[in-house]
Amino acid sequence: MPPPRLTGRVAPVLPSRDLDGTVQFYARLGFGVVGRYPEEGYLILERDDVELHFFLAPGTDPGCDAQSAYVRLEGDAGNVFRAWAGLGISGAGDAVPRLVAPVDTPYGMREFALVDGDGNLLRIGSELTGPASTDV
Repeated sequence: MPPPRLTGRVAPVLPSRDLDGTVQFYARLGFGVVGRYPEEGYLILERDDVELHFFLAPGTDPGCDAQSAYVRLEGDAGNVFRAWAGLGISGAGDAVPRLVAPVDTPYGMREFALVDGDGNLLRIGSELTGPASTDV
């Protein structure tokens, strides 16, 4: 008998040095609070079908700690990048937070990166619908 199928959604659990700051940063990106548990130091944010969880970790070093999640989108990730780029998030390679421009990968994805103020990396991608190009 085959194992049961995994269905449902997956939500990364990422550190936050300051949950209020996390709420403010992600609100600019269109995320809203769907759960806040101050006693536990826990926060749940959601936008459309994407859910992100955060736990309070004041000792997180955004320049050294490595946490990441991949968010796979329907549609074109380039459209999301353009909307978020209009918010004035730095594109400098060492900035925290920062937004890194999309690229079309040889494995058929258009991807960009967002690093939040706690150093959490979100790689955001969508399947390419046509031939790969680096002009996004």
